[in-house]
Amino acid sequence: MIVALAVVVTAFVGAVGYQSVSSSAASADGAVPDGVTVFDDEIPAVANLDPDLLKALRRAATDAADDGVEFRVNSGWRSPEYQNQLRREAVSKHGSEDEAARWVATADTSLHVSGEAIDIGPVDATAWLSEHGADYGLCQIYRNEPWHYELRPEAVDRGCPPMYADPTHDPRMQQ
Repeated sequence: MIVALAVVVTAFVGAVGYQSVSSSAASADGAVPDGVTVFDDEIPAVANLDPDLLKALRRAATDAADDGVEFRVNSGWRSPEYQNQLRREAVSKHGSEDEAARWVATADTSLHVSGEAIDIGPVDATAWLSEHGADYGLCQIYRNEPWHYELRPEAVDRGCPPMYADPTHDPRMQQ
């Protein structure tokens, strides 16, 4: 019985150790562990964001918190390697490069790779940003991605630009 308990404890410790190593290795490429906010500077997906985007996000998140809304980072900065991995997974999931392009850009065109885009959740946070984001220059860019926001400083005075249906309609995504 003691041996069986030791085996179970060893397996558990090994699994937990593997998970934390995997999480840290993955987050170096831009993968985001659960529960990350725009204030978590130790997470590369946050720390490597464009400073002006991050500043606007933090101002918005602070004001949203006053309304009981918390911003969670689902994705931020991504390494080119991680972006390519996500693209391969999207091709596999959606069945073609053309269909995958509606959801995941290439490493050459993704604004996540340059740190100029962020995916925010949960739904109450995206709803809050949909209503108030322009006040901070934060705009939803794609109609099919209510979580994807980019900085558009001119939106503070003029409102957000019209959304593209999806990334395939965005001229910046053309190679």
